[in-house]
Amino acid sequence: MRSRVVGTGSAVPDRVLNNHDLEKMVDTTDEWITTRTGIKERRIASSDDFTSTLATRAALNALDMAGIEPAELDMIIVATVTPDYPFPSTAALLQNNIKAVNASAFDISAACSGFVYAASIVDKFIKSGTVKNALVVGSEILSRIVDWSDRNSCLLFGDGAGAVVLQADNGNSGILDTFMMSDGSNWDLLYQPAPGNRNPASYKVVDERLAFIRMQGNEVFKLAVRAMEDAAIKALAAGHMTPADVDLFIPHQANRRIIDAIGKRLGIPAEKVYVNIERFGNTSSASIPIALDEANRKGLIKPDNILLLDAFGGGMAWGAVTIRW
Repeated sequence: MRSRVVGTGSAVPDRVLNNHDLEKMVDTTDEWITTRTGIKERRIASSDDFTSTLATRAALNALDMAGIEPAELDMIIVATVTPDYPFPSTAALLQNNIKAVNASAFDISAACSGFVYAASIVDKFIKSGTVKNALVVGSEILSRIVDWSDRNSCLLFGDGAGAVVLQADNGNSGILDTFMMSDGSNWDLLYQPAPGNRNPASYKVVDERLAFIRMQGNEVFKLAVRAMEDAAIKALAAGHMTPADVDLFIPHQANRRIIDAIGKRLGIPAEKVYVNIERFGNTSSASIPIALDEANRKGLIKPDNILLLDAFGGGMAWGAVTIRW
Protein backbone atom coordinates (compact mmCIF):
# COMPACT_ATOMS: atom_id res chain seq x y z
CA MET A 1 0.00 0.00 0.00
CA ARG A 2 1.30 3.45 -0.92
CA SER A 3 0.26 7.01 -0.10
CA ARG A 4 -0.28 8.47 -3.56
CA VAL A 5 -0.41 12.21 -4.17
CA VAL A 6 -3.72 12.81 -5.93
CA GLY A 7 -4.05 16.55 -5.45
CA THR A 8 -1.96 19.61 -4.61
CA GLY A 9 -2.99 23.14 -3.73
CA SER A 10 -1.61 26.40 -2.40
CA ALA A 11 -2.72 29.85 -1.30
CA VAL A 12 -0.82 33.06 -0.57
CA PRO A 13 -1.95 36.53 0.53
CA ASP A 14 -2.41 39.23 -2.11
CA ARG A 15 -0.05 41.77 -0.57
CA VAL A 16 3.53 41.71 -1.86
CA LEU A 17 6.33 43.19 0.24
CA ASN A 18 9.47 43.56 -1.86
CA ASN A 19 13.00 44.39 -0.85
CA HIS A 20 12.64 48.03 -1.83
CA ASP A 21 9.71 48.28 0.60
CA LEU A 22 11.94 46.85 3.32
CA GLU A 23 14.59 49.46 2.59
CA LYS A 24 12.12 52.02 3.98
CA MET A 25 11.54 49.98 7.15
CA VAL A 26 14.98 48.79 8.30
CA ASP A 27 18.64 49.45 7.52
CA THR A 28 19.06 47.18 4.50
CA THR A 29 19.18 47.17 0.71
CA ASP A 30 17.76 45.06 -2.08
CA GLU A 31 21.30 44.04 -3.07
CA TRP A 32 22.18 42.99 0.50
CA ILE A 33 19.05 40.86 0.87
CA THR A 34 19.29 39.30 -2.59
CA THR A 35 22.96 38.32 -2.38
CA ARG A 36 22.62 36.79 1.09
CA THR A 37 19.22 35.09 0.82
CA GLY A 38 18.03 35.02 -2.79
CA ILE A 39 14.77 36.65 -1.70
CA LYS A 40 13.28 39.50 -3.77
CA GLU A 41 9.78 39.64 -2.27
CA ARG A 42 7.42 37.88 0.11
CA ARG A 43 3.65 37.73 0.71
CA ILE A 44 2.18 39.38 3.80
CA ALA A 45 -1.21 38.54 5.30
CA SER A 46 -3.96 41.14 5.52
CA SER A 47 -6.05 41.64 8.64
CA ASP A 48 -8.61 39.26 7.09
CA ASP A 49 -6.10 36.46 6.55
CA PHE A 50 -5.52 33.77 9.17
CA THR A 51 -3.56 30.53 9.21
CA SER A 52 -6.86 28.63 9.02
CA THR A 53 -8.23 30.66 6.09
CA LEU A 54 -5.05 30.26 4.03
CA ALA A 55 -5.11 26.55 4.88
CA THR A 56 -8.73 26.35 3.76
CA ARG A 57 -8.02 27.92 0.38
CA ALA A 58 -5.03 25.63 -0.23
CA ALA A 59 -7.00 22.56 0.90
CA LEU A 60 -9.94 23.28 -1.37
CA ASN A 61 -7.58 23.69 -4.33
CA ALA A 62 -5.96 20.34 -3.55
CA LEU A 63 -9.31 18.58 -3.07
CA ASP A 64 -10.59 20.02 -6.34
CA MET A 65 -7.58 18.64 -8.21
CA ALA A 66 -8.01 15.28 -6.49
CA GLY A 67 -11.73 15.11 -7.28
CA ILE A 68 -12.41 14.20 -3.65
CA GLU A 69 -15.19 15.59 -1.49
CA PRO A 70 -14.26 16.81 2.00
CA ALA A 71 -16.58 14.21 3.53
CA GLU A 72 -14.36 11.48 2.01
CA LEU A 73 -11.38 12.55 4.12
CA ASP A 74 -10.39 10.30 7.02
CA MET A 75 -7.64 12.49 8.47
CA ILE A 76 -6.45 16.10 8.41
CA ILE A 77 -3.07 17.22 9.73
CA VAL A 78 -2.02 20.86 9.73
CA ALA A 79 1.64 21.66 10.30
CA THR A 80 2.07 25.15 11.73
CA VAL A 81 3.90 27.23 14.32
CA THR A 82 1.46 30.12 13.89
CA PRO A 83 -1.94 28.61 14.76
CA ASP A 84 -5.06 30.76 14.98
CA TYR A 85 -5.35 29.84 18.66
CA PRO A 86 -3.36 27.82 21.22
CA PHE A 87 -6.39 25.55 21.07
CA PRO A 88 -8.48 24.33 19.36
CA SER A 89 -6.19 23.16 16.61
CA THR A 90 -6.05 24.95 13.28
CA ALA A 91 -6.88 21.56 11.75
CA ALA A 92 -10.18 21.58 13.64
CA LEU A 93 -11.00 25.02 12.22
CA LEU A 94 -10.06 23.80 8.74
CA GLN A 95 -12.19 20.70 9.16
CA ASN A 96 -15.18 22.87 10.04
CA ASN A 97 -14.51 25.29 7.17
CA ILE A 98 -14.53 22.56 4.53
CA LYS A 99 -17.10 20.33 6.30
CA ALA A 100 -14.86 17.27 6.43
CA VAL A 101 -17.28 15.67 8.87
CA ASN A 102 -15.70 12.19 8.83
CA ALA A 103 -12.09 13.12 9.50
CA SER A 104 -9.90 13.23 12.57
CA ALA A 105 -8.03 16.53 12.71
CA PHE A 106 -4.99 17.74 14.60
CA ASP A 107 -1.95 20.02 14.35
CA ILE A 108 1.74 19.22 14.63
CA SER A 109 4.57 21.62 15.46
CA ALA A 110 7.89 20.88 13.77
CA ALA A 111 8.60 24.37 12.44
CA CYS A 112 9.94 24.35 8.86
CA SER A 113 10.00 20.55 8.83
CA GLY A 114 6.31 20.40 9.69
CA PHE A 115 5.01 19.36 6.29
CA VAL A 116 7.58 16.56 5.93
CA TYR A 117 6.73 15.32 9.43
CA ALA A 118 2.98 15.48 8.75
CA ALA A 119 3.29 13.61 5.45
CA SER A 120 5.37 10.95 7.20
CA ILE A 121 2.70 10.51 9.87
CA VAL A 122 -0.12 10.20 7.35
CA ASP A 123 1.92 7.72 5.32
CA LYS A 124 2.11 5.40 8.32
CA PHE A 125 -1.66 5.58 8.88
CA ILE A 126 -2.33 4.83 5.21
CA LYS A 127 0.09 1.91 5.16
CA SER A 128 -1.56 0.50 8.29
CA GLY A 129 -4.88 0.40 6.45
CA THR A 130 -6.70 2.72 8.85
CA VAL A 131 -6.80 5.78 6.56
CA LYS A 132 -7.79 5.93 2.89
CA ASN A 133 -7.89 9.66 2.13
CA ALA A 134 -5.92 12.28 4.04
CA LEU A 135 -5.22 15.99 3.79
CA VAL A 136 -1.80 17.33 4.77
CA VAL A 137 -1.41 21.11 5.06
CA GLY A 138 1.43 23.45 5.91
CA SER A 139 0.13 26.92 6.73
CA GLU A 140 1.82 29.92 8.32
CA ILE A 141 1.39 33.62 8.99
CA LEU A 142 4.94 34.35 10.10
CA SER A 143 4.60 38.10 9.54
CA ARG A 144 2.78 38.29 12.88
CA ILE A 145 5.67 36.80 14.86
CA VAL A 146 8.46 38.65 13.04
CA ASP A 147 10.20 41.59 14.69
CA TRP A 148 10.02 44.18 11.92
CA SER A 149 12.78 46.20 13.56
CA ASP A 150 15.26 43.30 13.31
CA ARG A 151 16.84 43.39 9.87
CA ASN A 152 18.50 40.01 10.40
CA SER A 153 15.21 38.14 10.54
CA CYS A 154 12.35 40.27 9.21
CA LEU A 155 13.56 40.06 5.62
CA LEU A 156 13.46 36.26 5.58
CA PHE A 157 9.88 35.29 6.25
CA GLY A 158 6.58 35.32 4.38
CA ASP A 159 3.05 33.96 4.66
CA GLY A 160 1.26 31.19 2.78
CA ALA A 161 -0.19 27.70 2.76
CA GLY A 162 0.24 24.52 0.76
CA ALA A 163 -1.77 21.31 0.79
CA VAL A 164 -1.59 17.76 -0.50
CA VAL A 165 -4.24 15.05 -0.68
CA LEU A 166 -2.81 11.59 -0.08
CA GLN A 167 -4.80 8.49 -1.01
CA ALA A 168 -4.24 4.80 -0.35
CA ASP A 169 -3.22 3.04 -3.55
CA ASN A 170 -1.91 -0.43 -4.41
CA GLY A 171 0.18 0.76 -7.36
CA ASN A 172 3.81 1.80 -7.58
CA SER A 173 3.21 5.56 -7.28
CA GLY A 174 3.27 7.41 -3.99
CA ILE A 175 5.47 7.98 -0.98
CA LEU A 176 8.37 5.56 -1.07
CA ASP A 177 10.26 6.30 2.13
CA THR A 178 10.51 8.92 4.86
CA PHE A 179 13.14 10.01 7.37
CA MET A 180 12.74 12.20 10.47
CA MET A 181 15.25 13.34 13.10
CA SER A 182 15.50 15.94 15.85
CA ASP A 183 18.11 17.49 18.14
CA GLY A 184 16.54 19.30 21.06
CA SER A 185 19.93 20.39 22.41
CA ASN A 186 19.94 23.23 19.87
CA TRP A 187 16.39 24.41 20.52
CA ASP A 188 17.51 27.95 21.39
CA LEU A 189 19.09 28.64 17.99
CA LEU A 190 15.67 29.31 16.48
CA TYR A 191 12.59 29.85 18.63
CA GLN A 192 9.77 32.14 19.74
CA PRO A 193 10.06 32.89 23.48
CA ALA A 194 6.41 33.81 24.08
CA PRO A 195 3.55 33.43 24.64
CA GLY A 196 3.74 30.11 26.47
CA ASN A 197 3.62 28.96 30.05
CA ARG A 198 7.29 29.94 30.53
CA ASN A 199 6.45 33.44 29.37
CA PRO A 200 2.67 33.94 29.62
CA ALA A 201 1.02 37.04 28.23
CA SER A 202 2.21 40.06 30.21
CA TYR A 203 3.64 43.55 29.93
CA LYS A 204 7.08 41.93 30.10
CA VAL A 205 6.38 39.95 26.93
CA VAL A 206 5.49 43.19 25.15
CA ASP A 207 8.27 45.32 26.60
CA GLU A 208 10.99 42.74 25.92
CA ARG A 209 9.57 41.79 22.51
CA LEU A 210 9.42 38.14 23.48
CA ALA A 211 6.60 37.27 21.10
CA PHE A 212 8.89 37.49 18.08
CA ILE A 213 11.18 34.98 16.37
CA ARG A 214 14.74 34.80 17.69
CA MET A 215 17.39 33.22 15.52
CA GLN A 216 21.13 32.69 15.43
CA GLY A 217 21.32 32.65 11.65
CA ASN A 218 24.91 31.55 11.09
CA GLU A 219 24.59 28.55 13.39
CA VAL A 220 21.26 27.55 11.85
CA PHE A 221 22.79 27.79 8.38
CA LYS A 222 25.61 25.37 9.22
CA LEU A 223 23.33 22.85 10.89
CA ALA A 224 20.73 23.06 8.11
CA VAL A 225 23.14 22.15 5.32
CA ARG A 226 24.54 19.13 7.14
CA ALA A 227 21.19 17.90 8.42
CA MET A 228 19.35 18.23 5.11
CA GLU A 229 22.13 16.39 3.28
CA ASP A 230 21.94 13.60 5.84
CA ALA A 231 18.14 13.39 5.67
CA ALA A 232 18.14 13.26 1.88
CA ILE A 233 20.75 10.50 1.70
CA LYS A 234 19.01 8.38 4.34
CA ALA A 235 15.55 8.72 2.80
CA LEU A 236 16.94 7.76 -0.60
CA ALA A 237 19.02 4.90 0.80
CA ALA A 238 15.91 3.41 2.44
CA GLY A 239 14.60 2.85 -1.09
CA HIS A 240 17.99 1.71 -2.46
CA MET A 241 18.39 4.99 -4.34
CA THR A 242 21.00 7.73 -4.61
CA PRO A 243 20.74 11.45 -5.49
CA ALA A 244 21.37 10.44 -9.12
CA ASP A 245 17.90 8.87 -9.17
CA VAL A 246 16.17 12.14 -8.27
CA ASP A 247 14.22 13.84 -11.05
CA LEU A 248 13.07 16.83 -9.00
CA PHE A 249 14.48 18.06 -5.68
CA ILE A 250 12.12 20.29 -3.66
CA PRO A 251 13.97 21.60 -0.59
CA HIS A 252 12.61 23.83 2.14
CA GLN A 253 12.90 27.39 0.87
CA ALA A 254 14.87 28.98 3.72
CA ASN A 255 17.83 30.60 2.00
CA ARG A 256 19.12 30.37 -1.57
CA ARG A 257 22.65 29.75 -0.35
CA ILE A 258 21.46 26.80 1.74
CA ILE A 259 19.58 25.37 -1.24
CA ASP A 260 22.60 25.74 -3.52
CA ALA A 261 24.94 24.21 -0.94
CA ILE A 262 22.73 21.16 -0.44
CA GLY A 263 22.25 20.64 -4.16
CA LYS A 264 26.03 20.79 -4.65
CA ARG A 265 26.71 18.36 -1.79
CA LEU A 266 24.17 15.88 -3.17
CA GLY A 267 25.36 16.32 -6.73
CA ILE A 268 21.90 17.26 -7.98
CA PRO A 269 22.15 19.67 -10.94
CA ALA A 270 20.48 23.07 -10.62
CA GLU A 271 17.91 22.28 -13.33
CA LYS A 272 16.52 19.52 -11.10
CA VAL A 273 16.13 21.77 -8.04
CA TYR A 274 12.86 23.68 -7.69
CA VAL A 275 13.32 27.14 -6.20
CA ASN A 276 10.72 29.85 -5.59
CA ILE A 277 12.25 31.57 -2.55
CA GLU A 278 12.78 34.75 -4.56
CA ARG A 279 8.99 35.29 -4.66
CA PHE A 280 7.81 33.96 -1.30
CA GLY A 281 10.70 33.99 1.15
CA ASN A 282 10.70 31.44 3.95
CA THR A 283 7.13 30.30 4.63
CA SER A 284 8.22 27.59 7.10
CA SER A 285 5.98 24.50 6.93
CA ALA A 286 4.21 25.90 3.85
CA SER A 287 7.28 26.24 1.65
CA ILE A 288 7.56 22.67 0.36
CA PRO A 289 3.85 22.12 -0.41
CA ILE A 290 3.63 25.54 -2.12
CA ALA A 291 6.65 24.63 -4.28
CA LEU A 292 5.25 21.16 -4.96
CA ASP A 293 1.93 22.62 -6.08
CA GLU A 294 3.65 25.12 -8.36
CA ALA A 295 5.84 22.47 -9.96
CA ASN A 296 2.83 20.18 -10.39
CA ARG A 297 0.64 22.84 -12.01
CA LYS A 298 3.48 23.91 -14.30
CA GLY A 299 3.72 20.34 -15.61
CA LEU A 300 7.27 19.92 -14.37
CA ILE A 301 6.52 16.56 -12.77
CA LYS A 302 6.01 13.55 -15.04
CA PRO A 303 4.67 10.06 -14.27
CA ASP A 304 7.29 7.84 -12.59
CA ASN A 305 9.47 10.84 -11.69
CA ILE A 306 11.29 10.49 -8.37
CA LEU A 307 10.80 13.49 -6.08
CA LEU A 308 12.87 14.34 -3.02
CA LEU A 309 11.36 16.65 -0.40
CA ASP A 310 13.84 17.84 2.23
CA ALA A 311 13.44 20.21 5.21
CA PHE A 312 15.12 21.61 8.31
CA GLY A 313 13.66 23.81 11.02
CA GLY A 314 13.48 24.86 14.63
CA GLY A 315 13.61 22.19 17.28
CA MET A 316 15.97 21.38 15.69
CA ALA A 317 13.96 19.09 13.41
CA TRP A 318 14.73 17.77 9.95
CA GLY A 319 13.51 15.14 7.54
CA ALA A 320 12.99 14.01 3.98
CA VAL A 321 10.40 12.20 1.88
CA THR A 322 10.86 10.39 -1.43
CA ILE A 323 7.93 10.06 -3.82
CA ARG A 324 7.35 8.25 -7.09
CA TRP A 325 4.89 10.37 -9.06
